[in-house]
Amino acid sequence: MKKHEIMEKIGNILDVVKTAVLSTCDKNGKPFMRWMSPCIFSPADNTLYALTSPKFLKTHQLEKNPYVEWMVQTVSLDTVINISGKANIIENPSLKGEVMSRVGKNLHVFWKLAGNETDYLVLETVIEKAVYFQPMTGNKITVKF
Repeated sequence: MKKHEIMEKIGNILDVVKTAVLSTCDKNGKPFMRWMSPCIFSPADNTLYALTSPKFLKTHQLEKNPYVEWMVQTVSLDTVINISGKANIIENPSLKGEVMSRVGKNLHVFWKLAGNETDYLVLETVIEKAVYFQPMTGNKITVKF
């Protein structure tokens, strides 16, 4: 499977399910997971985007260790994709607007927790590896970026 093919599969899954699980490491190096609403802009790109708040724990965790893992899966759980990479926190207004236009309608819980609707950042994950897995068949494909 080529890079653009797995990115297309990730995008197609996110278009339907609207959520994924993000794992970061806490200050002791232990995994910490949470649901988020990421998106991709193009299958030709190797980047996943989401929004976060500067006051959320993940923002501080990523300052100490930028490596993350995402898990996206179909509703029927017949396809699971684990995505590994390095996350960057970005405060670019244009990028914030673009990500907001793609995922904003899915952020009901985010706004309850974050409060101020203008106080948010982009969490950009530069993908280094994706593992495509079909549990029912055992088919597993690793794609390195």
